[in-house]
Amino acid sequence: MLSRAVLPLARRNVLASTVRVSALSAQRPRWYAKGKDSAPYKLPESLQAKEPEPKKPKAAKKQTPTEQPEPETQAKPETEAPESPITPEAEQIPQKPLPDLTQGIPSTLAAELEARQRKGPLNITEDHTRTEDYTEDGSGRGGGDIPKSGYETSLDRRKARMANIMYAVMLAAGIAGMGYLGRNWETEEEERAHTETPSGWSPGLWWGRIKARTGDLTSYYKDPAFPKLLPDEDPNLRQPYTLVLSLEDLLVHSEWNREHGWRVAKRPGVDYFLRYLNQYYELVLFTTVPSMMADQVLRKLDPYRIIRWPLFREATRYKDGEYIKDLSYLNRDLSKVILIDTKEEHARLQPENSIILDKWTGDAKDKTLVALIPFLEYLAGMGVEDVRTVLKSFEGTNIPVEFSKREKAMRERFEKQLAEEQKKKPSIGMGSLASALGLKSTRTLDGEQSPAEGLAQGKMLWDQIRERGQKNYEMIDREIRENGEKWLAEMAAEEEKARQEQMNSMKGSFTGMFGMGSNKE
Repeated sequence: MLSRAVLPLARRNVLASTVRVSALSAQRPRWYAKGKDSAPYKLPESLQAKEPEPKKPKAAKKQTPTEQPEPETQAKPETEAPESPITPEAEQIPQKPLPDLTQGIPSTLAAELEARQRKGPLNITEDHTRTEDYTEDGSGRGGGDIPKSGYETSLDRRKARMANIMYAVMLAAGIAGMGYLGRNWETEEEERAHTETPSGWSPGLWWGRIKARTGDLTSYYKDPAFPKLLPDEDPNLRQPYTLVLSLEDLLVHSEWNREHGWRVAKRPGVDYFLRYLNQYYELVLFTTVPSMMADQVLRKLDPYRIIRWPLFREATRYKDGEYIKDLSYLNRDLSKVILIDTKEEHARLQPENSIILDKWTGDAKDKTLVALIPFLEYLAGMGVEDVRTVLKSFEGTNIPVEFSKREKAMRERFEKQLAEEQKKKPSIGMGSLASALGLKSTRTLDGEQSPAEGLAQGKMLWDQIRERGQKNYEMIDREIRENGEKWLAEMAAEEEKARQEQMNSMKGSFTGMFGMGSNKE
């Protein structure tokens, strides 16, 4: 405890001696600065020791004869030690009490953080004007007398050398790979598959073959899952026309809210639309929704399997961030294929085969699908050679409204021609009337009334086809009402049977792997 009381009293002399030692050591250059032409470091004026001013001799007092000089009781030293130079800054430094070590060693975190925030070195003997030689933590690796390479170890140099070697190897491998991908086609099949980039050694052809081979490598992720999305057609079992329908915002509309979550609504007239056109078209559902999600919706939308072929996202092409429905993969004649969708991006590869409708947003009074039936029935019923030419003539118009106008004009022309023929009283043949109207029908109609009789009664061929189609729809609808439940039960039984067979096959393969299968005698 005595040392704690004495130590503060000795601080003034200790500080003065420290300043003197620093002043003396500042005159000598450091060992790593020897031999360099640099100005010697000078201490700041605030830290320089001030020379004590010489004391002026006091004027001797005149002694009167009566006064006697006092005898000196103590001999003065020959040389008087100068007072310690104390700067004003040193006098203003408050003396903090020493920590009580009996309570544990105090933390130095605050002092370390304060030292890191300083931009210069902590040693007062360093040149404070050369701040670029030191980093913020005072380590000195930012530059200075020792180069940065002086701090690198042999392990660091070995790592850098290996990295340079790896970069060189990768560059050489890339150049060799580009040359290999740009080689000429090796087989005739490759030549036929890439007619736009034939064999040759020009830079353009070489780069084209590189792009073609790279595209073949990524086609697994971008192209449809199969080159033929639909099986080969059987002329005896299928209709000559194919109608491809989208799912989202065309047949159904899905929405989400906080109260009910996800809900899916069926568009008005969907059942009538599918059942009526099923007699004219091979119905195909083509959606960009994944199969795991769309299959559940399709089971509710079409429980009786009126739609013959469902195609999901796995059958689309992915290009420029969009899922595209490429009709060339359908394995069908595109002159007999019609695509109905709500997004032009889905049909941008075959826009001449597409009908783009507005998105259905859930309006319960919508009649768009029902209004489109007469036009689609006309294309299939009249046996149009190429649907693309007809769709081209309706481009930019509202198809149901425009078709109604054209049908009205055609009916007026038919009635006028019929009146002229009746005046001449010859028999009117179906071929002459169809040729007069500019129509060619290759389909025969089986009904109670012959086409000639219908024409004689003032019925257009188109009217007779519509009557026949309405009768077929009524027959299909009656069959569904009478046998629909039976069909659903049979389909459920078939699915359950297929599921059981699949489970038994999986069990047999699993037990066979471990030799637990039953021995056949």
